[in-house]
Parts: sequence; C-alpha cells; structure tokens
Amino acid sequence: MIRILLADDHAVVREGLRALLEQQPDMRVVAEASDGPTALRMVVGETPDVIVLDMKMPGATAVETIEAIKQQRPRTQVLVFTSYAEDSQVRDALTAGATGYLLKDALAEDLIRAVREVNAGRAWLHPQAQRQMLEWMRRPPSQVDSLTSRERSVLILLAEGQSNKQIARNLGLTAGTVKGYVSQVLDKLGVADRTQAALLAHKEGIAPE
Repeated sequence: MIRILLADDHAVVREGLRALLEQQPDMRVVAEASDGPTALRMVVGETPDVIVLDMKMPGATAVETIEAIKQQRPRTQVLVFTSYAEDSQVRDALTAGATGYLLKDALAEDLIRAVREVNAGRAWLHPQAQRQMLEWMRRPPSQVDSLTSRERSVLILLAEGQSNKQIARNLGLTAGTVKGYVSQVLDKLGVADRTQAALLAHKEGIAPE
C-alpha cells in the first residue's frame, strides 16, 4: 500500500486528489496539509511513502519544504504537482530532492502512474518540465544559476525596487537576514551594488522589465 500525503493550499484540489487516488487499490491518503510547515510535521508524524506537493504554498517555499522533508524522512519521495513549469522551478525542485514533477493539466492516469513511479524511486517529469530542463541545460552557464532558491527570491524582489524591510515582510524574514542574503547575492553575482544586481536580473529574464 502506497501511503500518500497531499500538500496543497486549496482544499478542493486536495479533495479531488484524495477521491482519485483512493480509488486505486494500492494507494491510501494518510494525511493532508495546506502549508509547508504542516506538511513537514505530517511527514514526520505519518511517515508517508509519497508526498504530492504543490509548488506554491504559504509558510515556506516548496524548495525549503522539500529539503526539510528529505532531511527528516529521506525515504519519503516527493512528487511536485503544480501549475508552474519554469526551468528554475523545475531545476530547484529536483535539486532539493524531488523525484517527480507533474503539471496540474496532466491526465488522471498520468498522476496515478507518477505516484507509482516516484514511490519506486524512479524519476517522473511532465513533458513540459522535460523541455524546460533541456532548454536550461543547453544554455550557457549564468551567474544567476549559482543562487539558491531563497537568494533568487530576494534578487527578484530587489530588482522590483523593494527595500530590505519590504523584502523581509514579503518573505517572512527579519531585515537583518535579508541584509545577509543581499550581500550573498551581490557576492555571487560579482556586482558592486543593488542597481547592478537588478540590471543583471532583468538581463537574465528572472525579473520583470
């Protein structure tokens, strides 16, 4: 029996997933979570085999949640189930430890098969996610690629002209922590100030014009 944890901030999505997955004789939904911290607590308490995880949830980034899950329960497989397939998100999720990446426009049979595949430890990527990864692999290396998911989030908000206090409020961090992240971003990008970092973010296409 594959024990499954559903992590999505939309109750209607979780309800639909539960109804679909529990029709399968080899699957059982053992817990649900609407945010990252709750998902982590459920993983520790319920020890699911597979967590079906939305990429956008409150409380923590998906990447931070995946990393924490793999640290606490290395044998739990993570299947990202999301509406987003940007190359940075696919790459960050897989680097953090996700075994699968499926878009929410997938067919029901694709989701069922993906759960079984990742439960067996085999990678499963939605075709669009595969294309994004291939395109990323073909691109020349970029300074931005060296940033962590959190540093990338800080850079995007910085490029929007937000102050450290605004960034801290948006990301749920302290101003001091954001100041440290900004310094790390400038150092990794090899730029002297916030303006140069913002220009590079726009050039690399990770921040809006």
